[in-house]
Amino acid sequence: MKKAMYVMDQRSFDLVYPKFVREEIGELVDIEVEPMNKEQLLNDLSILEEVEILLTGWGGPTLDERLLEHAPNLKAVLYAAGSIKSIATDAAWERGILFTTAVTANGRPVAEFTLSQILFCLKNGWQFVRDIRSLERYPAKPFEIKGAYRSTVGLISLSTVGRHTLELLKPFDMDVLAFDPFVTEEEANRLGVTMCSLEDIFRKADIVSLHTPLLKETIGMITGDHFSLMKNGASFINTARGAIVREKEMIEVLRDRIDITAVLDVTDPEPPEQGSELYQMANVVLTPHLAGSEGEECGRMGAYMLEELKRYINEEPLQWSVSKEQFQKMA
Repeated sequence: MKKAMYVMDQRSFDLVYPKFVREEIGELVDIEVEPMNKEQLLNDLSILEEVEILLTGWGGPTLDERLLEHAPNLKAVLYAAGSIKSIATDAAWERGILFTTAVTANGRPVAEFTLSQILFCLKNGWQFVRDIRSLERYPAKPFEIKGAYRSTVGLISLSTVGRHTLELLKPFDMDVLAFDPFVTEEEANRLGVTMCSLEDIFRKADIVSLHTPLLKETIGMITGDHFSLMKNGASFINTARGAIVREKEMIEVLRDRIDITAVLDVTDPEPPEQGSELYQMANVVLTPHLAGSEGEECGRMGAYMLEELKRYINEEPLQWSVSKEQFQKMA
């Protein structure tokens, strides 16, 4: 039986690897030590000597040269979370360590959150919430409520989450625009989405939803000029990263364009600084980075890694493995 161990933040361990997942993992591999966090591991790296498989997640250890010196048999890291940027190193790639990640599993609740906000915003939901609170009565329903049918949604980046969102939108009879310089027209046709420029996304869409990865090239990609292009009554949703948006410029536009609603699950910094205007703006909805896996949703990530473990043991190709080339694009 192959030897494995769990190393990650213990506060989220039971959520990420729930009992039913751990029980099945325990039938597949030999786990001799109790789950631990990375600090406990670093205090006694000799524990790694016979370990072949590392089962980890949020708060997992960085596989630097010191750790790898004590793990001569380590071959696979199953990361029940998203990006492996915090744990993968050049030393690990040189050793040929196999990485697989639950980024796809973690993307599903983000897409579900995004769908909920798209549908709610198309009903002018947040505008009604703030009007009822300020007026202390129900306002008359305006005839300009857009509704979902034949509305236009713009997705910025067909990333993992962007594609999940696109799939969830299919039953709702909407037109979907997308901006992603890496998607070909052939692929766009297969996905059933119309590609256009970033400016046209903001100009034409009733809802603009941001799903761009945070890279040095995407920092500050969304400017105040983009917000100025938005249709009357349109909404902007950000479940990606706050630094992709030039926040000060966005605030300046939102200050003047009270018809626009911004739903921000992420900000820069996060949370916003004390006294930030974002806390006070009627047309800004702040949520505390909750779109990703929360509560029992986290168990899906562990379940994905369980399935990857089965494939690894059976010497089958892994479904969610990350190559060095893919990692370098993420980084």
